[in-house]
Amino acid sequence: MINLNRVKKLIPGENALMVVIASFIGLAAGCANIVFRSTEAFIHHHIFETGYELLVGDGGLRLLFLPLIPMFGMVLLIPLSYFFPGEVNGYGFTKFLRKVNLQGGVIKFRTIFLKIISTSLTIGTGGSAGVEGPIAQVGGAIGSQVGQSFRVSGNRMKVYIGAGCAGGIAAMFNAPIAGVFFASEIVLLGTYEMSSFSALVISSAMATVVSRAAYGEIPAFPVPDYQLVNPLLEIPLYILMGVVVGMIAVLYIYIFYWFRDKFADLPLNIYVKPILGAFFVGCFGMGFPQVMGTGYGYIGDVLHGNGVVWVMLVLIFVKILATSITLGSGGAGGVFAPSLFIGAVVGGTFGGVANYIFPDGAIASSGAYAAVGVGAFLGAVTHAPVTAIFLLFEMTGNYLIIVPIMLTSIIGTVVSKKLFNNSIDTVDFAREGIDIHDGRETAIMKSIKVGKAMTEDIGFVSESANVNHLLKIFSMAEDSFYFPVLADAGANAGQMVGIISLQDVKNILHDDELRSSASVGNICAREIITLTPDDDLYRAMTLFTVKGIEEIPVVEDDKARWVVGMLKRRDVIAEYNREVLKRGISMKTVAIRLE
Repeated sequence: MINLNRVKKLIPGENALMVVIASFIGLAAGCANIVFRSTEAFIHHHIFETGYELLVGDGGLRLLFLPLIPMFGMVLLIPLSYFFPGEVNGYGFTKFLRKVNLQGGVIKFRTIFLKIISTSLTIGTGGSAGVEGPIAQVGGAIGSQVGQSFRVSGNRMKVYIGAGCAGGIAAMFNAPIAGVFFASEIVLLGTYEMSSFSALVISSAMATVVSRAAYGEIPAFPVPDYQLVNPLLEIPLYILMGVVVGMIAVLYIYIFYWFRDKFADLPLNIYVKPILGAFFVGCFGMGFPQVMGTGYGYIGDVLHGNGVVWVMLVLIFVKILATSITLGSGGAGGVFAPSLFIGAVVGGTFGGVANYIFPDGAIASSGAYAAVGVGAFLGAVTHAPVTAIFLLFEMTGNYLIIVPIMLTSIIGTVVSKKLFNNSIDTVDFAREGIDIHDGRETAIMKSIKVGKAMTEDIGFVSESANVNHLLKIFSMAEDSFYFPVLADAGANAGQMVGIISLQDVKNILHDDELRSSASVGNICAREIITLTPDDDLYRAMTLFTVKGIEEIPVVEDDKARWVVGMLKRRDVIAEYNREVLKRGISMKTVAIRLE
């Protein structure tokens, strides 16, 4: 006979299955990273380097031909833009966050190839953008495909997408811890449980194994071994640098979206706009070639203390303009690498000035400040300081510099949030009145007014009515155990003065004398929680949860308590479900039309 208990033990449980799936997602994300990097390198060599040699050569007046190279890359982008509208051009990470957190996380398989090819064409030909956001989307698309194959729920789908994102970032930077916190802090917005966190860790680790097998254990930016030379002097300097970083991060966000809005309003064909943007970036490249592409080579120079202060100062603003124009005009890519570049030159400039003020080795070299600036600026722009801290720690491998990194990243993020509440990824959501950090359910509830869900056909009780009369009302009520109590006379006649529930009369049900003599006004609750028709269902559900009640009276406004309805918890849930269904049908209809 077969022992069923032994058979059950051999069947992998839910946690074991999660480990297997997360491992697969991580391996796939690691392989996708190799394809991505190889594609970008191929395009860079055969188009940018070859084109530079043919067109620009030794420079001089031939340098005027430089803009033709990134413009050619944008011409090659036109077929993808034509056949896949809305999926190729511009900064796509915001749309990705919308799909993950508000639209169920269903991402098409073709996203993997579209992001790899379009981003490689943009960056490989000299456009100022990053590959980190797109590789996160590629990994997320892999996770989504796995979730769709297993027909998992929305929450589990988010976990799989997060695992893919963690794997993509970990493989790109050779930084598994940073990959985990990127996915949890930026993609999942901090809404994860321990089981999902373990999936991120496993996927990130497996992707890093694949990346290291292909490229070795060299970090994205080898950083010299820096340390605090004079803590009493340098800690205040790092604090001050955090403030500067936060202000420049906000400037970057403003300029980024200003250019995107201006390009959107330009009366030009949508396929021409990326070519125009590439022309401007090529013009910048004639004077400052460092801003073209990812700029990783120059970041390495700055981290080694080889940057010239005035050049780095100018590059802060030129790189901001180049990135804003590249992505605002319709080029494909992310803002992660440009943020690292800007952070490096901000830190390098600050460190160079500080070394001029405090010479003779009184403080660390400008390279140390550049290294800290990389993480601090990334944290300030994305509002994800933990990701930035761990990324820098894994890049440096130096525990001694972790204190400046922590201080500057946190202060930079705090200043950035104080000056501008949204990160570079959440501006579009704020414009729509959506708090993306609240998640899909809260976003929908905040969009529905109480007036749409309340019941208008309700009963009232006079404050002078006796309890016996109230019991008759309760016995006739089909589904309501809360009634507004109205004033009989005086200036507030007809307005609500209290709320009565069946719970309020339980204490006197067995006392016939009290039951016949007590009035509703004597036993009703006078401290009333109310809503107005213009309140949203999120506020209503919060009150239901905090107060532990099932119904709330709805009044015209907070001053005049004329009752216009009652809102029940179950009506909130029903209205929410109807709205989810309606939006789901609407989105599918739009998708069908686009296809």
